[in-house]
Amino acid sequence: MCGLASAAAAPCLALAQDRAKVARIGYLGLAPAAGFAPRVEALRAGLRDLGYVEGRNLSLEFRWAESPLEMPQLAAELVRAGVDVIFAPSSTETGAALEMTKTVPVVFTHADPVGVGHVASLARPGGNATGTTMLLTDLVAKELEVFKEALPQARRFGVLFASTAPSHVLALEAAETAARQLAVALRYAPVRSESDLRDAIPSMAQDGVDGLMVFATPLMVSTRARIAELAIRHRLPTVFGAKDNVLAGGLMSYAPDILDLTRRAASYVDRILKGERPSDLPVEQATRYELTINLNTAKALGLTIPPTLLARADEVIE
Repeated sequence: MCGLASAAAAPCLALAQDRAKVARIGYLGLAPAAGFAPRVEALRAGLRDLGYVEGRNLSLEFRWAESPLEMPQLAAELVRAGVDVIFAPSSTETGAALEMTKTVPVVFTHADPVGVGHVASLARPGGNATGTTMLLTDLVAKELEVFKEALPQARRFGVLFASTAPSHVLALEAAETAARQLAVALRYAPVRSESDLRDAIPSMAQDGVDGLMVFATPLMVSTRARIAELAIRHRLPTVFGAKDNVLAGGLMSYAPDILDLTRRAASYVDRILKGERPSDLPVEQATRYELTINLNTAKALGLTIPPTLLARADEVIE
């Protein structure tokens, strides 16, 4: 019995020590933190389902960067703090974490981990990073396709992308290929901060673009209300790679279920904590994609969304 002071009690002591061990997970994100509350809760829920409870056997340690340029410094803080795993939601955070450590495991919900060199392949990641992916190059092509369907007369689209996001370089190439196939022209505007948005969106409107495509990135999600406000003010229809932007007032999105991807990423954290190596854990691709359309925004812009597109939407906001 565990109460006996004998050699037989050793396994019980080891079990008690194992139960008392607290998993320390570092979360590296882009401020404002409140903008990512649903994603944080999705990670918590995924970990909870696997038996990890904050205050008992789990400690989540957050670092929120005011800009992408701060992320390497904050990633280094998490490494020095001795966390067991770093959770990095996108290529921006993943890149910063991998700059700072080749040993601490990094779990991501990444746009294009192979394309930017963060893993060797989806099947055999190698290195110290793994997780889930939405394959941004495929995603932007589909976004542009549904956007053109919503705006059949459009001939020129603006593209907002984050100049600090490694995956957006490849996404731009994919968007250009898709644009040629759809016979539309693209005008690009790189942004690094919210202040850049205040200039980029009016500039796009002045140039006469028919709509605005916004690549998915933490910056675009954290500033989603501002983007929606500016786009409506300047009469620009918008398409996004994140549903959050449509809930905030954007016109439409074609996007993976990012909360599902985040919950699934929790299983990687669990497996790594139990001794598996990131290099051996295949990256999982998104399986659920959603078309979301905000009819309130369409009405504000004076647009009529084709019935065939509305019929295919997974969610219509009215």
